[in-house]
Amino acid sequence: MSKFALVIPPNHLHRHHHHHLFLLFLLISAINAVPSSATTTTNNDQKFKEAPQFYNAPTCPSINGTTNEMCSHEAVHVAMTLDAAYLRGSMAAIFSILQHSSCPQNILFHFVSTSTADHRHLLLTITHSFPSLKFQIYPYDSSVVSGLISTSIRSALDSPLNYARNYLADLLPHCIHRIVYLDSDLVLVDDIAKLAATPLDENTVLAAPEYCNANFTSYFTPTFWSNPTLSLTFAGRKPCYFNTGVMVIDLQKWREGDYTIKIIEWMELQKRIRIYELGSLPPFLLVFAGTIAPVDHRWNQHGLGGDNYRGLCRNLHPGRVSLLHWSGKGKPWVRLDANRPCPLDALWAPYDLLQTPFALES
Repeated sequence: MSKFALVIPPNHLHRHHHHHLFLLFLLISAINAVPSSATTTTNNDQKFKEAPQFYNAPTCPSINGTTNEMCSHEAVHVAMTLDAAYLRGSMAAIFSILQHSSCPQNILFHFVSTSTADHRHLLLTITHSFPSLKFQIYPYDSSVVSGLISTSIRSALDSPLNYARNYLADLLPHCIHRIVYLDSDLVLVDDIAKLAATPLDENTVLAAPEYCNANFTSYFTPTFWSNPTLSLTFAGRKPCYFNTGVMVIDLQKWREGDYTIKIIEWMELQKRIRIYELGSLPPFLLVFAGTIAPVDHRWNQHGLGGDNYRGLCRNLHPGRVSLLHWSGKGKPWVRLDANRPCPLDALWAPYDLLQTPFALES
């Protein structure tokens, strides 16, 4: 007997099949309406299904057999953080990336996890669900940054792992020049190779979708703006908000420009004078806003988790969709388990590899 799988074909995600989505939403709700005793498992008790195997198209360049596959310039390098709390989201993200890639066997994953995490459990979990995945786990000494973190509006934003993106250039092999950094609360519905190929000129270190309609001043305190020396930071730049959950980074230029040090210097200042409110984002804005390469907004339909306080349901932004991002307080797996999903959580559910206590059979 084959197991029943909730998988939307990729082309369905680009159309407005409201009827199909409504039926899918009802089915997901029914599947998640299991007794509470079956759903209240700890993160280490989570079991994940094996994903289908994905193969390269005939036109893909081969990276197999190269001297050092991890350093291949033909590969698409993806960096993500990995921990028990967000593991379910990470597994869905990986699945979505592979499913929509033309050359899935050319994607190399670089997972950063705290040095205190159960690396063996993480490795076995990923290997079980993705037996052919090319990946490496990098231990991250969170004590390096823990003393620099200032409390913000939501405790989850203060996790040391949120700051691991500052240290990618140090953690990853120096032979890797370009990386796509992704958060764990998102899914792709397009080929990641397109995002990875974002043009970066010789002076540009980072690319991300910019949102110039956002109130940029609100990310910094009145203390910052009232200090002439500090506010001159943005002189000659046209700074716009960008979300650090989806970035294309030239690691070689990052290293050459000592950008980790530049971010740390702002964090050290924040410990002495409170110049911003929101976690790991403002130091990136201080260093990069107004100097990044633009990326089409379809690559970060962000904010689907609602705001950082209540996590209310939100709709998609107008335009095309290549990546759905549940940034904000509300995570789709939490809302689905609580049987209180938002309508758009139905678009995350097909990528959920969690092994449910029972399976529907066809």
